[in-house]
Amino acid sequence: MPLETPVRIVRELAARGYNAEQAAVTLIASTERPGRTLERVVEHVDDAALRITAGDVRGALGDPAVEDPPVSTGEPASNRTTEDDDRRDTSPEETSETASGVGGERSPRNDTDGGVDTSTSAVAGGGRTAAGGGPEHGSPAASRTADPSLRSLEVDGDVTGQSTGTGEYGDFVKVFRDRYEKLSKQLRGRVNHRPATAIQSMSGGTDAAMVGLVNDIRSTKSGHWLVELEDTTGTFPCLVMKDREFAGFVDELLLDECIAVEGTLSDDAGIMFVDSMHFPDVPRTYSPNTADRHVQAALVSDIHVGSQEFEADAWTRFADWLHTEEAERVEYLLIAGDMVEGVGVYPDQDEELDIVDIYEQYERFSEHLKDVPGDMEILMIPGNHDAVRLAEPQPGFDENLREIMSAHDARITGNPSLVTVEGVRVLMYHGVSLDEVIAELPEEKASYDDPHKAMYQLLKKRHVAPQFGGKTRLAPEEKDYLVMEEVPDVFHTGHVHKLGWGKYHEVLAVNSGCWQAQTDFQKSVNIDPDVGYAPILDLDTLDMTVRKFA
Repeated sequence: MPLETPVRIVRELAARGYNAEQAAVTLIASTERPGRTLERVVEHVDDAALRITAGDVRGALGDPAVEDPPVSTGEPASNRTTEDDDRRDTSPEETSETASGVGGERSPRNDTDGGVDTSTSAVAGGGRTAAGGGPEHGSPAASRTADPSLRSLEVDGDVTGQSTGTGEYGDFVKVFRDRYEKLSKQLRGRVNHRPATAIQSMSGGTDAAMVGLVNDIRSTKSGHWLVELEDTTGTFPCLVMKDREFAGFVDELLLDECIAVEGTLSDDAGIMFVDSMHFPDVPRTYSPNTADRHVQAALVSDIHVGSQEFEADAWTRFADWLHTEEAERVEYLLIAGDMVEGVGVYPDQDEELDIVDIYEQYERFSEHLKDVPGDMEILMIPGNHDAVRLAEPQPGFDENLREIMSAHDARITGNPSLVTVEGVRVLMYHGVSLDEVIAELPEEKASYDDPHKAMYQLLKKRHVAPQFGGKTRLAPEEKDYLVMEEVPDVFHTGHVHKLGWGKYHEVLAVNSGCWQAQTDFQKSVNIDPDVGYAPILDLDTLDMTVRKFA
């Protein structure tokens, strides 16, 4: 059978029980007769081998000096086999509706029939709207002919292999000191701050300013707010009067986040009357980075393979679309956690599992990953359903799981990680802390219907999980991996199974929905998931198109 495209080679090797390096697949595809080359390679490798390498291909060809050719999956229409005709005659549902609202904010709304709105749209600011296309019968295959040397994908802030926490008291001291030092640097230029001990020795009635972590928040009998701040020297109480214009900021505060306040000391210097409050925040002058060429990335999360509610057909339609000419610029796939459903994550989960063994879940996920074009760059981080520690930051998967998920040489990193894709900084975070933000803040500032607004709060605090000891499990490390030291250009999360996006001070915040229909557990906690959406990001403009495949 003809094997002109890498994806067919990957599928053929998988059918024979092999995984393969991307370079090996590219070498096979570049030969004059890929089908015969594949047979020679399979005959050449050791019977116990599980993975085909570029060296195996060179050895089978008898020419170890062969150099890797440029990646090319071009496929003339005349070369398509019946495999193309067997693809699903279904195209994604799309619309030309343009997103509205501040910063292009958008999230699905229920229509009059009570179902999820199936419309998709582009982020305001020049984003192209989806209009037709999809893996229709006979549609042209993608031809990703860009020189692979143009691609770049770098990771920063990955805790994998760096974890040193033992859970002792000293570890907690270290992580909070590191948090304070990193975030206070972003605030010190805005206020003439003094340490808590220095403020305690100042005279009453004088002006003062302090940068600290929020240690306590309580209301007074008169309805004012008493916010206690802590720095590395001690604590100091700060009173926010209810009639001040910034008093609403107190509703946004979470314990352990870092803020700065300015005000006047009381006559006895025992308290500060706050005149202004500052957050680390994203500078309003921030200008995002963009790629130097027209290239796209697909942002997805929460696949949940192994669940009875995993929407396999929707994933297949998405993978098929990636093979079309319309998707030829989609060269990156960024997955923000929860590849599988996991085991024992919530009560009675076993009753909703299609696959009860965690390793078999990952094996099935790997099979679905093989449906994605073999010449795409894939990066994924774990989530709370994955087989890694629950406490954040989460290291990437262990070697056993990495071997299982070796399709396409996917890049696996920790949660969170700052991923630079052709110059564009994408902060990848699964998003467990969004539950806490939504629970703690007023509905108009954070809700499941508008998950991107909860993400705005994390950008404002410059920390992906500020509050310790709440719903989010946090691991003490020598440094705080959860601080946003650099401003991301794109903030990508999942976890809450809701689609929403918008721009906050020019940072694009995207929660990419899920690929799992509503489970009984989700129904019990009133979560109505947005299923089968794939945000497609233009890295050269940061415009975005959302496609629906369910």
